[in-house]
Amino acid sequence: MSTETKLHWDVYGEGESLILIHGWGMNGAVWHQVVEELSQSFRVHVVDLPGYGHSHQVHGQSIADIADKVLQDAPEKAIWLGWSLGGLIATHVALHQAQRVTKLVTLASSPRFSAEGRTWRGIAPSVLNDFTSQLTEDFQGTIERFMALQAMGSPSARQDVKQLKSAVLSRPMPNPNALHLGLELLATIDYREHLNALSMPIHRLYGRLDGLVPVKVATVLDKQLEASSHIFKASSHAPFMSEKQAFCDLIKQL
Repeated sequence: MSTETKLHWDVYGEGESLILIHGWGMNGAVWHQVVEELSQSFRVHVVDLPGYGHSHQVHGQSIADIADKVLQDAPEKAIWLGWSLGGLIATHVALHQAQRVTKLVTLASSPRFSAEGRTWRGIAPSVLNDFTSQLTEDFQGTIERFMALQAMGSPSARQDVKQLKSAVLSRPMPNPNALHLGLELLATIDYREHLNALSMPIHRLYGRLDGLVPVKVATVLDKQLEASSHIFKASSHAPFMSEKQAFCDLIKQL
């Protein structure tokens, strides 16, 4: 097993630091279409998480370990923007290293991804279990199915899947251990009770047609946090692709 701990980062532009954290099965290349625009306003730091893309040799043990490895070479202070599973990692950093986070932005993300009966909307535990068992047999096929699931419902679904696929394939394939750990985090982590402890500004962004993070989550958390969220009307799980310009404009206005 590799003992490497340094993650791969790409840095673009000048200005206030903005960190972009990708989701499960992906890598930093998913952001390439928005980086060009965002780097005109920010110094954009894009990481490949442990086990993904150019960091595929780095092994992550837990969410705390992943967060520590990201913090190692992250700027001292930054806006942290996490998409999907990346939102859990950004939230973990905000909870444990608040002084490093000027603003927390979660995109198509949830403090608890796994559904709980009728009381909490999310991904059916059976779906997460299926992905876990399918991974061992055919992990490339499993990631492709997940991409299709992420884009489902979006008017630009076909284009979104194409972009996700070309981003993932432009870098080394993810490490199966990282994929298993990621699914375990999506199935088990629950930060709902912790969100009220955060003192930095929090911006929560959702896709109206998202099947993985149902928009109902936004309504429940709006009440809990006494804060408003933003909903991209024509997007499912990847608003930064389906509504690229609207996404960039919104981030610049934070």
